[in-house]
This record gives sequence, structure tokens and C-alpha cells, in this order.
Amino acid sequence: MPELPEAENICRALKRVMAGRTITRVEVFTPAMREPLTPLLSAGLEGLKVVDVRRRARYVVEELSDGRALLMHFGMTGVVRVESTDIPRRKHEHVFLHLDDGRAFRFECTRRFSVLKVCTLPEPGGFPAELDAFGVEPLTPAFDGTHLFKRSRGKTVNVKCFLMDNAVVAGIGNIYATETLFAANISPLRPAGKLTRRECGTLAAEAKRILARAIELGGSSISDFLNVDGTEGKFAQEIAVYGRAGQSCPRCGGMIETVRLGGRSSAWCPNCQK
Repeated sequence: MPELPEAENICRALKRVMAGRTITRVEVFTPAMREPLTPLLSAGLEGLKVVDVRRRARYVVEELSDGRALLMHFGMTGVVRVESTDIPRRKHEHVFLHLDDGRAFRFECTRRFSVLKVCTLPEPGGFPAELDAFGVEPLTPAFDGTHLFKRSRGKTVNVKCFLMDNAVVAGIGNIYATETLFAANISPLRPAGKLTRRECGTLAAEAKRILARAIELGGSSISDFLNVDGTEGKFAQEIAVYGRAGQSCPRCGGMIETVRLGGRSSAWCPNCQK
């Protein structure tokens, strides 16, 4: 599933190729993904310009010239491209937004868990109400050890699920929570409320470092993720423990194990992560 670095790379690519472009025609080939797609046909998108493209958590928002926006989430298998309509439609491409430069924004999703819909914005440059519940962005100054320490007090939930709670910090998913905890030498089984102030500072710093590095490398193509230009993310080549249960720990040589937390598999090294 695309996480924050993947969404950020999609956002940056779409901003480069779509900001300033005008939507000329809308084609919908499938009634719905996670939510209905047919409302796009009657939303009056034709003639609207894409003013800006930005990200919040794992969502991308394309602000339109009439004050509304296109809100998108990439589910588990969502891929977007901006390319010529001369390229034949792929089997699982569900929407084409034709642009004034002759290309089209094309949304593909094999499993149809993605979202593409029109929403309202409270103000120019803002985010739709659907995203109000999200916590701080991890790559901003608001996310630091002090924030994590305050939010973790009294929490009995394990630290892995705590880091993945979007109300605490927005957009850290399974891959990057797993890698952050390994880098910080902290067991995913630890109750969040037992973290020390120093450990919270280490977690915040490692999360920022790992997310920034993943963005630099185009994200992680663990399963189906592709960037807008069709390339794969290269961060998977630097992953230390995620998806490597049964292999040797790159730090101590011990065996990487896996445990199920919050319905997700979590790889960790019992020797390194205390």
C-alpha cells in the first residue's frame, strides 16, 4: 500500500505536470472504486484549471480553479499516470481526465480500493474536511520527541500501533513504522506509555530521516506501487527488516522475527530491539 513517501512522490510529479493545466473532458470506465466514480461525470470539471497539488498524510489534493478539489487516495494498488491518450487504455484504468495539452490523467487500480472524488475546500490552499482528523505531519517541526512523549502518556497500546495512529502522526504506515522502530532499537511490543522522553526523541528523529530518505529514493515498490512516470521506488533496496522474517539481522546477525500487531505483520529483531 502506498504510504507517505509514495504519496509525496506522486504529489510532486502531479504538480510538475498538472499545475496550470485545464481539464477538457472526463471519461469514467468503471462505476466505482472504494467510492462511486460516476459523480465525476456531472461535477462540472470541464474547463477548470488545476491550481495546485499538495499532500496530507497519504492523500493527494488537486485544488481546482473554482475552489473545489480532487481528493485521491491510492488504496493498495492505485497507480496514476499523465500520458498520451494514444496509449491504449489498460484493463484496470478507471478514469481519464483529459487535459488541454493533449495528455490525460489516468487512474489505474487493480483491486479498486482507491479513491478519486470531488470535495470542497474551506479556503484556498486548505484541505477538505475529510482530512480534519489527521494529526501532525511527520516532516514538520510539530512532530518531535516532545509531541510523541505527550501523546504517549498513559497509552497501553504497543508502540508500533501508536506510530501508525493517524491521529497521533499522519501517514506513517507499516513499512516505515517497522523501519523506524528498528533504527531506534525499540521493540514494537513496547507499550507506548513506557517510552522515555529520550526514546521519543530518537523515534521522531529516525522517522524523519527514514521518510526523507524514502522520498529521495522515490518510495518503496514492495508490491504494486509505481511512480507517475512508471518507475519503481528504490527505497526497498535499503529496507533493513520489513518483509525479512527468517533472515539475518543486518545489525547483529540474529534472526529477524515477525509478530502480528493491529492486524499487520511486524518484523523485528528481538536482540536489537528492546
